[in-house]
Amino acid sequence: MDYGAVMFPTEYSIAPDELARALEERGFESVWFPEHTHIPASRKSPWPGGGELPRDYWSSYDPFVALMAAAGATKRLKLGTGICLVIERDPIVTAKEVATLDRLSGGRVLFGIGGGWNAEEMENHGTRYTDRFKVLRERVLAMKALWTQEEAEFHGRYYDFPPVYCYPKPAQKPHPPILLGGHAPTVLQRVARYADGWLPTRTTPGQVEASRKLLDTLAAERGRDPASVTISVFGQPPDTTRDQGDAFLNAGAVRVAVWPHHCESEHAMGEQLERMADALVR
Repeated sequence: MDYGAVMFPTEYSIAPDELARALEERGFESVWFPEHTHIPASRKSPWPGGGELPRDYWSSYDPFVALMAAAGATKRLKLGTGICLVIERDPIVTAKEVATLDRLSGGRVLFGIGGGWNAEEMENHGTRYTDRFKVLRERVLAMKALWTQEEAEFHGRYYDFPPVYCYPKPAQKPHPPILLGGHAPTVLQRVARYADGWLPTRTTPGQVEASRKLLDTLAAERGRDPASVTISVFGQPPDTTRDQGDAFLNAGAVRVAVWPHHCESEHAMGEQLERMADALVR
C-alpha cells in the first residue's frame, strides 16, 4: 500500500514545496492538490461535506503551478491532481500543462479528474451541470489524442478541433494515469470506459471490495486487464491507522491519500506529518 497526502495549497498554508519535501522525507508516496478556480458568491450548490464551505475552496493556488513547485523540491514524490476539474478547462491547454509537468518532473504525474459538484462554478466556465460527465468524457478523449498522436484531431458533440501539433508529449507512456473520482451509480462504468483508475472519497473497505469486483467485470467486458485499473482511496482522515490502510489494501485498493488538518506553519504541519508517518508509513 502506498500513502499520500492531500490538501488545498493556499497563501496562508504551508507552501507546496515545503509540504512536498516534508512528505518525501517521511516516506510518503504522493502529494495531491485539489482545484477550484473560484466559488460563486451565490452559494446555491450545497457543499457535499456539509455545513459551511471552508475558505480554502476559493483560496487555493492553481494545482499545476503548485505541483511544479512540489516537483522542484523533490526527487521521487508523485504529483497528483485531486481533482482537476476538466469540465472547467480547455483540453488543449490542460493537455499541455499535464504533459509539461510530467516531463519536467521525470514522469511523476497522477492525473486525478472529476465532474465537480458546484453547478454555478462550472456554468461560469460554460458547462451545464447536467452535461458535465458527457463533457468530461469528450475532453479526456481529446487529451488522450493530443498526448499520443503526432497530428491529433478530435470531433465530438461538445468539443471539436482539426488536425493539430501539440507538444511536448508526456514522459509516461501512453500518458499519466487518469484516475476518475466520484460516487455516481455509473462512475465505475466510466472508469472502465476511459480511465485508468477510480479515486473514491468518503468510502469504506467494504464499499471498495464490492466496487473492485464490479470494476474487474466491467474492465474484462471491454477487453481490458482488470489489474491495470486501480483504486486509490482519497481524502481519509489524518488519524487513519495502518490497520485501516491494510483493510483498504485487502479490499483491492493500491493507495490511500490522507487529508491532514490545516496548519499554517511548517513546524505544526511537520509534527502532524510525523504522527501520520509513524501510523502509516514506518
